[in-house]
Amino acid sequence: MKRALITGGAGFLGSHLCDRLLSDGYEVIAMDNLLTGSMSNLEHLLGRDHFRFVKQDVTEFLHVPGRLDLILHFASPASPVDYQELPIQTLKVGALGTHKTLGLAREKGSVFVLASTSEVYGDPLEHPQREEYWGNVNPVGPRGVYDEAKRFAEAMVMAYHRYHGIPTRIARIFNTYGPRMRLNDGRALPAFMSQALRGEPITVFGDGRQTRSFCYVSDLVDGIVRLAHSDTSDPVNIGNPTETTILEFARTVLEVTGSRSEIVYRPLPVDDPKTRRPDITRARELLGWEPVVDLVSGLRKSLPYFEERVHG
Repeated sequence: MKRALITGGAGFLGSHLCDRLLSDGYEVIAMDNLLTGSMSNLEHLLGRDHFRFVKQDVTEFLHVPGRLDLILHFASPASPVDYQELPIQTLKVGALGTHKTLGLAREKGSVFVLASTSEVYGDPLEHPQREEYWGNVNPVGPRGVYDEAKRFAEAMVMAYHRYHGIPTRIARIFNTYGPRMRLNDGRALPAFMSQALRGEPITVFGDGRQTRSFCYVSDLVDGIVRLAHSDTSDPVNIGNPTETTILEFARTVLEVTGSRSEIVYRPLPVDDPKTRRPDITRARELLGWEPVVDLVSGLRKSLPYFEERVHG
């Protein structure tokens, strides 16, 4: 049986990866310091054969007994609310945490997968974004702590790949949604869902014409697993290339929830990207991957989770 370590395993994406790898026959170790992750995301796995949870800060000394075949480094605050409240922790997990987990991968001879982000492209001057694009990032702006932490992490991963020969993978993850998102994490979907379900006004920043591309979590996880099993060390965009404006997205949430909430407008946050859409040619060609869940279907799959969280 293969063994996998998932850092950030109690987070939104990390917990779904735990589910997937267990179903694929892996023994899974989920590691998290619970700074932004939650044990509620893993409750259904506790006590299950071949699953173990370790509470650990990956920026500190890291030791895992036994062999490891796969390390997925997903530990990091990952929403604007989180990384602006936890700027130093965000930088540390991107730098020190990546260094520690890469050292573990070198020790164990394991495949290493970095959860990078579309934020490495900043407020892009190229649209859609290809992996060859170097980005337009403000390193001293409020979002810089996350953008630059992930850019540094990518550089560290490539250094270990080139110098130590570690089999590394870099996933540039675009906007993802689904069950287990925190209601107050500042992202569009949980904010819109919770406001719609409570009958509160839906808050759209700016004029709502900025675009995002939303990928349902099961599609994203499938892309990550395919990337882990591939042999490419180059960054690969994992996301949904279907683009929608934030205003269109808000209206779709109203339609799916049946809410009569009104839409209100607030000033656009500093350095908020105006466009975000992945070019997934590389993922299609190298991984045979592309999303299969459309936005309305994904929102309907997500609705019961948000209803339970909002209404208890």
